[in-house]
Amino acid sequence: MASLLWAIIVLLVVFWLAGFALSIGGSLIHILLVLALILLLYNLLVGRRTA
Repeated sequence: MASLLWAIIVLLVVFWLAGFALSIGGSLIHILLVLALILLLYNLLVGRRTA
């Protein structure tokens, strides 16, 4: 499950960077970044409980 979350985080950040590079997406790009940060924080918090 953790590897799936990391894959989603990486994809969202890549899409966010591509949106800046290609100037597409508008506010959708920022929503993707916020989702990536939320998933990252969730993964860090859950990972610490099980470790």
